[in-house]
Amino acid sequence: MSVIRLLVLGAVRQHGRAHGYQVRNDLEYWGAHEWSNAKPGSIYHALKQMAKQGLLHAHETAPSTAGGPPRTEYEITEQGAEEYFRLLREALTSYDQKPDVLSAGLGLMVDLKREEALALLERRVRSIGEWRRTVTEYYTPEGGPGQLGHIGEIMNFWVHSADTGAEWTRALIERIRGGAYTFAGEGEPFVGVLAEGEENPYATGERHSGDDR
Repeated sequence: MSVIRLLVLGAVRQHGRAHGYQVRNDLEYWGAHEWSNAKPGSIYHALKQMAKQGLLHAHETAPSTAGGPPRTEYEITEQGAEEYFRLLREALTSYDQKPDVLSAGLGLMVDLKREEALALLERRVRSIGEWRRTVTEYYTPEGGPGQLGHIGEIMNFWVHSADTGAEWTRALIERIRGGAYTFAGEGEPFVGVLAEGEENPYATGERHSGDDR
């Protein structure tokens, strides 16, 4: 799945309406440039592409009163919201993806109702268990990786990663079930985006030609 699309849609949705540099700033604030492919070029490209696809509505704005250049502001459309939630649900249930997929899903999961988030994470645990049962039909972890020569270390790594992933997910489920975090419909949501002009302590400082558009 496209992590950058999920992250960009999530950032725009949280703002309500945002220009490209705001979205870039938010994703750097989340550290997404460290754990995903959310680089400036890919962010600005995603914004333009999703506007063409009808997932975002592009508003042309006037130059700022401070004399800055005019910027395009983006707002999520109904079609974009549907795509956003589809990607978010997939990120929380797809156990066989790169770590950036789950990371993006975790950062945005509170946009869902608590019960739905729990159901999706429980489905994730079941999927991991089903994968493990399939693998252990021909590989027995208790037999040690040497049963398949050094190649067995590959399978050993994946089985242990699955076990660790399932254990971690079950612990998250218990925290959420116990009342952790504020999910959709439960009150004031956690503000995870920066206000216009708010300093970002995690900004890379790298300039990009799309920053002023």
